[in-house]
Amino acid sequence: MTAADEKPVITDVRNTTGGITLNRPRALNSLNPEMVTIVADALDAWRDDASVTQILIHSASEKAFCAGGDVRWARDKELAGESAEADEFFAAEYAMNEQIAKYPKPFVAVLDGVVMGGGVGISLHGSHRVVTDKAFMAMPEMNIGFVTDVAAGFAAQRAVGTRGTASPAVAKFWAITGYRQYAADMLWTGLATHYVDDAEATIRAIIDRGVDAALYDAAPGDASSSDAPLAALAPVIEETFSHATWQDISAAVRECGDEDFIAQVEKLTAQAAPASLVAAAELLRAEEQMDDVREALDAEKRLGEYMRRRRDFAEGVRAVLVDKRPDADFDPSRTDAVDPSEFRAALGV
Repeated sequence: MTAADEKPVITDVRNTTGGITLNRPRALNSLNPEMVTIVADALDAWRDDASVTQILIHSASEKAFCAGGDVRWARDKELAGESAEADEFFAAEYAMNEQIAKYPKPFVAVLDGVVMGGGVGISLHGSHRVVTDKAFMAMPEMNIGFVTDVAAGFAAQRAVGTRGTASPAVAKFWAITGYRQYAADMLWTGLATHYVDDAEATIRAIIDRGVDAALYDAAPGDASSSDAPLAALAPVIEETFSHATWQDISAAVRECGDEDFIAQVEKLTAQAAPASLVAAAELLRAEEQMDDVREALDAEKRLGEYMRRRRDFAEGVRAVLVDKRPDADFDPSRTDAVDPSEFRAALGV
């Protein structure tokens, strides 16, 4: 193995493609400060380089594109009293998310495997999100006492997909509950733009022929989006998750009369920190009214710093990622004991 192969992110230029290969397989490519710096520096270098016409990001591992940010590292920093380092990491990650969202060249993410948390942020804001049957996208941050970040909720509330229209309610359902969208759902909601059978062949074709030619036959209206599970749930999701606060959303769910849907929401949120459910709803309500991804990321930075200082964050990361046991002792233990005003104050909007 060469020194280059040992780097957590490998960057190169092939033909006219600036390549970014996530290469931290044992951690499922969870983003750490070094990885964010490498990606951001490469994007800076290629922005005005006329010899680079497109950016391609993918994973060296078949198991995961990117399973999130390295929140275990962030928890360690918080517990050690080194909050500033964790804050700097998230600020740099969010700056990279904005960089991708506003990049002047095609930014193509080939998603094959797990896409969660920070992996959503490093792909969803690009111009092309190419998925396979093995890909799924989720934001399970509520289970670790955190909130939906990386402007995923902001982007999801504006995504259209084969559905033909944006749905803030469907976006909130996905962003708050941790629901996993697979290929059909992602194409329907707009989290994905194209579907392919073979990730490796597609990567080679993008490098050899360019993104437009490589994806010419991989239209977003592929038949894989025709049986999206979310399409069947859309009416009840619109009825319940169109409300602004978690208190109103959860009340609407309980009263909707669809027992299967009620059970699904209860199962999806069973391990979530009650405060995170309330905070995430407040964040998404604020982001629905925002005009620019930078505004959303700034609000997430403020709220994120507040959430990481709360006991729930250390406790949630401990349970989910350190001990890997569903025994987090969140405080408060019920959503009706959570005061949303603290999160509105932290958001500063």
